[in-house]
Amino acid sequence: MKSEVCVLNRPFFKFMCFAFFLFIGIYQASGQDVELGIEYVKAGEYEKAKSIFQKLAKNKDIAGSIHKPYLQTLYKLKEVDEAEKFLKKQIKWSEGNPFYILDYAHLLEEQKKKEEADKLYNQILEKCKVTDELTLKMVNELSSYQQHDLAINLIEKNRLYFKDISKFPLQVGRLYKLAGKPQEMLEEYLNFGRDIENREILQGMLQDELRDENDQALLEKVLYAKVQKFPEDPYFSEMLIWHLTQKKEFFKAFIQARALDKRYKREGAQVADLGFVAYQNKDFSSAGKVFEYLVKEYPKQQNYPLWRRVLINSKEEVIKNTYPVNQSDIRILIQEYTKLLNELGINQRTLEALRSKGLLYGFYLNEKDTAIAVLESAIKLSTGNKEFVDKCKLDLGDIYVLKSEPWEATLLYSQVEKSEKDSPMGYEAKLRNAKLSYFKGDFELAKDVLDILKQATTREIANDAMNLSLLIQDNTGIDTTTDQALKDYANIELMLFQHRNEEAMSEMKNLVKKHKGHPLEDEFMYLMATTYLKEGKLDEAIEQLEKIVEKFPTDILGDDALYILAKTYQEKKNQPAKAMKLYQELLTKYPGSIYGADARKRFRNLRGDTIN
Repeated sequence: MKSEVCVLNRPFFKFMCFAFFLFIGIYQASGQDVELGIEYVKAGEYEKAKSIFQKLAKNKDIAGSIHKPYLQTLYKLKEVDEAEKFLKKQIKWSEGNPFYILDYAHLLEEQKKKEEADKLYNQILEKCKVTDELTLKMVNELSSYQQHDLAINLIEKNRLYFKDISKFPLQVGRLYKLAGKPQEMLEEYLNFGRDIENREILQGMLQDELRDENDQALLEKVLYAKVQKFPEDPYFSEMLIWHLTQKKEFFKAFIQARALDKRYKREGAQVADLGFVAYQNKDFSSAGKVFEYLVKEYPKQQNYPLWRRVLINSKEEVIKNTYPVNQSDIRILIQEYTKLLNELGINQRTLEALRSKGLLYGFYLNEKDTAIAVLESAIKLSTGNKEFVDKCKLDLGDIYVLKSEPWEATLLYSQVEKSEKDSPMGYEAKLRNAKLSYFKGDFELAKDVLDILKQATTREIANDAMNLSLLIQDNTGIDTTTDQALKDYANIELMLFQHRNEEAMSEMKNLVKKHKGHPLEDEFMYLMATTYLKEGKLDEAIEQLEKIVEKFPTDILGDDALYILAKTYQEKKNQPAKAMKLYQELLTKYPGSIYGADARKRFRNLRGDTIN
């Protein structure tokens, strides 16, 4: 019986096999045609592509695989009617695939049939809002057609459908960016950052995407508005503090941090972090205000001694960098250090205050013996703190240079070199020994050491070594006149280090005449200008800086002189218009200058771009 069944079914089985292999053969041939058609499209041979796709488009099962390249072909050949027929057929076969409907809506819009297109767009949005996957896929398609507003509309419909207004903030933010709506973009991005886990991601995005100063200014404006609108929400204040810190506007950041500190009783932790960042960035004025607040508000805090010392350090830096330095202010600083030491005692946490006090005596009051006594007492009281002892030895070496006792200085520097071998402090000691050789006119020895230090791990030391090495290299070995000019220059630098400013200035005036036309002429003039500034002789400084800008614009000090000149007009002469002109000149003449970023910022501030 079984054999009969097999015999009876054998013809049918043969037919089915034939049909199956025929289908496979047709399918493989079609696949090859699809690939060939796509290759023609890539090569720009659209007529050949059309002849292939036109046949394949009649097959319902294959039409989907050629949808995009066939449409592209028909658009290139400007066969709009054919494209419309193909799209209608695709929509019918797919029972209203929204992606095919989108292509048809776009075609209608291109034909200026806006009302018909809008109906289809609305139909698409209603179809795609019901699942997140479909929504995001359609958002990508709409974006490919530059339909950013429609893509945003779709996500808004999805949010309403699911009753969740916080969905897809990054996608919507990017769409607003593409649509040229930066404020709306920032609103969405800030919504994304509300989740604490997203905060770092948001901050990284803002750093990457808001490089333009106008965008940064808009972010600041939006954040200030949010802080005012939602005063009880710390998130916007924290973001504003972060943003202002990135811009190095530390005082403005402090105002916000202080408000948060008081409102949420944070015991000064965040404010202190901001103060240290300001101090590290050499904004000593803002740092001083921060630590003044901390010392006043939290006198019983564990970190009070540290805050107190950094407060005095900040005041010290402001005084030391305000020219000319007022000796009365220095004596007040010494009194503050003395008061601190009396109040807290001399211990490991206050030794740095004692060291700072000694340096003020030596460098600003010219009381060198008192400075040595204070530093030596600090060493004795350090109870084996090797790093602190070596710092004090470097300081003592400097004081002995002030006293014109180079042998004592080099002995101390060499001790630190040996004690701190292959460390930043050891490199610093080696650099100071090299400078001693330079001051003495032993340029060959100085350069040998400096060339080693050019490889130092600390950038600042490596840069100082490289600059001094280049100065020696460019101004020695040519003839005796060249060597003598550098010896004269080194001697002037030593006089200035020793605070013999009047003597140095008198000598410089003679040397500028003596070495007129020498490669070091602009160096002498620059040294005169910076010395005049320290003495508060602004007109004399400006005269020298203007000569450098005029006579040596292409030399290494050209942009330095122009930048300092602009700053002097801005900060000392109170001539903002003149300062703006000079900053603009620097940005034009020296586009690669290290002062470019600050010059641009100062120019914009003077122009009134800063948002308060």
